[in-house]
Order: sequence, then C-alpha cells, then structure tokens
Amino acid sequence: MKGGDVSSISPLVSFVLGAAMATVCVLFFMSASPTRRLADISAFSTGNGTQEGLHLASDTNHDSGVADGDTPAVEAVTAIPAPAPAPVQAPSPWGDLEEVLQRAATKDRTVIMTQINAAWTRPGSLLDLFFESFRNGEGGVARLLDHLVIVTMDPAAYEGCQAVHRHCYFLRTSNGVDYRSEKMFMSKDYLEMMWGRNRFQQTVLELGYNFLFTDVDVMWFRDPFRHISMAADIAISSDVYMGDPYSLRNFPNGGFLFVRSSAKTIDFYRAWQQGRWRFFGKHEQDVFNLIKHEQSAKLDLAIQFLDTTYISGFCQLSKDLNKICTLHANCCVGLGAKMHDLRGVLDVWRNYTAGTPDERRAGKFQWKLPGICIH
Repeated sequence: MKGGDVSSISPLVSFVLGAAMATVCVLFFMSASPTRRLADISAFSTGNGTQEGLHLASDTNHDSGVADGDTPAVEAVTAIPAPAPAPVQAPSPWGDLEEVLQRAATKDRTVIMTQINAAWTRPGSLLDLFFESFRNGEGGVARLLDHLVIVTMDPAAYEGCQAVHRHCYFLRTSNGVDYRSEKMFMSKDYLEMMWGRNRFQQTVLELGYNFLFTDVDVMWFRDPFRHISMAADIAISSDVYMGDPYSLRNFPNGGFLFVRSSAKTIDFYRAWQQGRWRFFGKHEQDVFNLIKHEQSAKLDLAIQFLDTTYISGFCQLSKDLNKICTLHANCCVGLGAKMHDLRGVLDVWRNYTAGTPDERRAGKFQWKLPGICIH
C-alpha cells in the first residue's frame, strides 16, 4: 500500500477506535452501578431542575468529605431525600383505659376504683377528704393509692384529678347528661350515672381485671382486703349486716364492692344490666338486691356481705375504732351533709391515732354524735 493511502486512512481509524473506547467505558460504568444509574435519571428528570439537585449534593459532599471536583451527576445521588417517617399519633389527652389499668394494677390484676365529677374535685371537697383518710390511715393503707384509678365524668374533673393523682381516666358518655354538677339522689341524671358506672365496671371485668370499687365518700383507715374472702366471687358492703357473711338476707350497698373477673361475674353483670329494664326506675343497688337470689343459684356465685364492724357506714355504724377499716357516708343525702359529718369523722380519727395505746385500747375515742346523718 502506498504511503499516501495510509496517511489518509489514519484519522478515520483513530476516530472509530476513540469512539469505541468511550462507549465501552460508559457501558462498563452504568452496568457496574445500576442503582446509581436509576437514581441519577430520577434526580435529573425531576421538575425541580438539575441545579437544585447539585446544590443538595454539594451540601452533602462537604459533610461527607467528597472532593468538589467530582462529577456532578454522581454526586447528585446523595441529594434524593429519604422517605418521610410515618407520623406518630399523639396519645389521647384523656388516656387509654387499658393503659391506665395496667399501670395501676397489682400483680394479680386488681385495681381500686372510684368515680368523681367536677363538684367533688373542688379544693376542700370530698376528694380531699378521701385522700386525707389514706394519709392518716394505719397499716400502710396509703400505699394502696398506687393502685387507685380515679374515673372522671367530665373534663374539669379529669384535669383536677391529674393535678393530684397518677392514674386518672376520663369516662366519655353519649347519653347527653352533664356530669359536672351534683346529682340528686334518684333523679334521672343520678340513675343514668349509677347505671353508667355499673356498665363501666362490667367493661373492667371483661378486660380481665378484678376491682374494688369505692365511693369517694368512703374514708379508708386500714387495709380492707384482709376482710375479703378468697372464696368470694363478689364481696359487697352492707347497709344492714345480719351476722352471716354469706346470707342473702343482708342488705347490700354498691358503694364498696369487690368483684373477681371471671365468666360467672361477667354473666352476673349482664343480668344486672338487664335488670335495669326488668325493674324499670330502680337504681342498681336495688336491682342487685332483687336478682341476688336467682343469679347466685343460677351461676353458683359466692356473694360475701362485708361485716359492718370492719367495713362500716352511717347506716349501721361501727363504734370500735380499733377494728374499723372503712367508713362510708351512706344513708346520707346531699354533698353538704356528707362533708360536714365526714370532717367530724376525720377529726375523731386524728385524735385516736395521736392517742396512747392504753387510751386506744380503753375505747376513749368515739364518733361525734349526732351529726347531720351520722347517729
């Protein structure tokens, strides 16, 4: 071949070889990093434009130590934002029932419960007296407050509870009743409140928790659990106690009530709720009295009526301060009357606990009688 021919072909060969080498390098780079390739395509095809991606990449590179002279397309990979985390749902401001019960329960899943509305949470009202009785009680009764759930009937009561106690629950209702004020005994709103309380107790049993329900007008001086039989499915305080704890002739009071969670007690509560319509216009305590015979026989239910010597009340007052565990302002209508008499009860109790052992054994401390209700 002539020299002139060689010189004329060389530029063409050089161009072809150069193009081939460039193609091979590009294909090798893209095949070696498919993920980065797809990321680069995505970054450069967004409507935000290339410059935004580059600025983000540049910011990232300064943090990661990448040199400024590197290829922008590769650097843009780090500009893709990570997926936003799923929003965390804020807890309900009123708390969750199962969470509250779990926090308050003993190892055997038992809670103490009381129920209040705004009228009973005002400073100097019944809730203050209730707490004072625990603080001045004996035998470590104050420790039981760790297991107390306060069920509140309105937002103001919930806020008042949170200011003084750990375990508060707001029981929302849909029956249209305004629970903030005092409810007069046997009024329509009173009956709604009592039957709503009864249904809530059933819910607690269905969740697998035993409970000891106490009205907030019950003063706690000593631990009452030692007087509740292990054999009892239900243990209830007595307006009138006849002497035999398992006699159905005793008159019950639902303001102090212990129930073990079981299929039997849940069935009893269902029958109790149905009794509201069977005996229309009765409150839940009267219905308990009306169904106790048939249901205890049907369900093989052991109902213990608590001795008023220990679990006492104004209806049948225990005068032995050396034995009494709790004192209920039952057989007493009206917040003012309850407050008056319970303040007198706490005055006597403080004097009793300050007395010498000999003075206490001699029975020198007695309730102030008569009060408005106490007699």
